[in-house]
Amino acid sequence: MSNFFVSISIMKAIILAAGIGNRLSPFTEDKPKCLIDFSGKTLLDRTVKTFKNCGVNDIVLVTGYKSEKINRADLDLVKNERYSETGIMHSLSCAKEKFDETVIVSYSDIIFEKSVLEKLLKSKDDISAIVDKKWKRYWELRFDEPLSDAESLLIDKKNFITNIGETNLKSFDKICGQVVGLVKFQNNGLKYLKEFFNKIYSEATKEYNPLNTNVSFEQSTFNNFLQGMVVNGYKIKAVPIENGWLEFDTVKDYEIYNKMLADNSLSDFINIHD
Repeated sequence: MSNFFVSISIMKAIILAAGIGNRLSPFTEDKPKCLIDFSGKTLLDRTVKTFKNCGVNDIVLVTGYKSEKINRADLDLVKNERYSETGIMHSLSCAKEKFDETVIVSYSDIIFEKSVLEKLLKSKDDISAIVDKKWKRYWELRFDEPLSDAESLLIDKKNFITNIGETNLKSFDKICGQVVGLVKFQNNGLKYLKEFFNKIYSEATKEYNPLNTNVSFEQSTFNNFLQGMVVNGYKIKAVPIENGWLEFDTVKDYEIYNKMLADNSLSDFINIHD
């Protein structure tokens, strides 16, 4: 037990919260989406509390849109000044100077149970990503057509990711789960993160995106980045869960979760502790 907590104490979380969150308008008209209230607490409060309850106290928050609304002396605030014209990868690049110890990268529009984070913390692999194996029942709750939003995720017999991030899929054949937005880089994984980060930034131009030729480099997704790592031979271990998290991507998401809170059915997907 003591070794587990020693390893946690040197971990750092980087929460990416620079985006405008247009799909959550009007809730994001006056604040970033990480400050949306859910059952009496903001998404940010819930995420930070979960990290701290697991012993991860060194937390970097990459802000951007409505950053002046975030007043957190307990967090290391870094701003993506170009949030309106860039995506999540540029936000991560703004925190690259923080890649100095074991790093957990987290989206800001998700909340998750403590047990989910604990599974990630216990992973001994260099790079580990939380993957929801029961994603389909959750996507069916949120989308009339789950394939309209789901991305590819293939895993080999040793639970390493072999394909991630393809969209516009026509069948479920390429979907073994969905990544949650929680990825840990430790040991050699931290070196690999820096190495691959430097590689893609040295290769990228206005005309060429080494991660996804269909979009500009600065609009690449984090899944594009992970797929790039896989293609370049880096091993990413899938850490399986069965629900236990929520993503706040659209107004519909928010309305569904609040309705389920009211009728006590949300516990089928996540246990909310206030």
